[in-house]
Amino acid sequence: MENSITVEGLTKEYNGKLALDNVSFDVKKGEVFGYLGPNGAGKSTTIKILSGLIEQTSGNAFINGLDIRRERVEIKKRIGVVPETSNLYPELSVIENLLFVSKLYHVPRATREEKINELLTIFNLKKYKNQGFGKLSKGLKRRTVLAAALVHDPDIVFMDEPTSGLDVVSARNLRRMIRNFKEKDITVFLTTHYIEEAGGLCDRIAILVNGKIVKIDTPKALEDSLQEVPILEVSIESSKPIHDNVFNELLSEKVHIHGKKIRIYTRDVSETISTLSRLSKEQEFKITELNTLKPSMEDAFIKLTGLSSEQMSVDKEIKR
Repeated sequence: MENSITVEGLTKEYNGKLALDNVSFDVKKGEVFGYLGPNGAGKSTTIKILSGLIEQTSGNAFINGLDIRRERVEIKKRIGVVPETSNLYPELSVIENLLFVSKLYHVPRATREEKINELLTIFNLKKYKNQGFGKLSKGLKRRTVLAAALVHDPDIVFMDEPTSGLDVVSARNLRRMIRNFKEKDITVFLTTHYIEEAGGLCDRIAILVNGKIVKIDTPKALEDSLQEVPILEVSIESSKPIHDNVFNELLSEKVHIHGKKIRIYTRDVSETISTLSRLSKEQEFKITELNTLKPSMEDAFIKLTGLSSEQMSVDKEIKR
């Protein structure tokens, strides 16, 4: 299958710090390719390089066979970019911004109005079309940015945290649109910290940690890789605070604690249950529920990175 994106040894350095470290991957035409990792891992940096906003330190990439070093202008005609932060004009209205972008990309006059109306409907923006972009809420701005990125029917769409700030209806509509892109052979390069969302949308997922890709595979293969590792989820009750390190120090397995729920990745269920029983007496807490869980996309991510989805959304992005 033909590649839409080919990345070869891409490296980016900021003030002596590697934001991307010799990253290589390819994205097939019509594929929804997920790019997951904690904030600061290099996701946005990758999109900025591939869309021609910044230059790499070394390595190279090709968009539809075009060299990002020498053919940036031609590349920009063929891609749509949904950046993490707004890139539209605050003094223009919603519809004025969409008209401006459509003219910038030479959308034919005959189809321009129809395309804009379609996007206004998809993102529930019709009643806001004459409002100034700068006065919109965060969610409405996000919807408008998404519409602007799609107004010229690009071959490849880069989406950096696209559903962040969207209401439930708009997020659902966007996911439906992404799924429908496959019928049109439109390629989607998607970054998100919503792990389960990526699992439901993407054909393949690359996991990026500290500027390096640690794994590329299908969501199912990532989940299946954990089948040999049972996961115990334990609910507890206690009259006194229990410090996280009590479990981390005394259980040799990987442990993630969410309030009164503890998730343990163990290779010996009976031994872990025995240890938990002993801990409950020593630390004076009660085990109220104990379940064995089927591994999910989040579990795969935790295993590969050591980070939870909560940490992904809390960690701060490296300032560019």
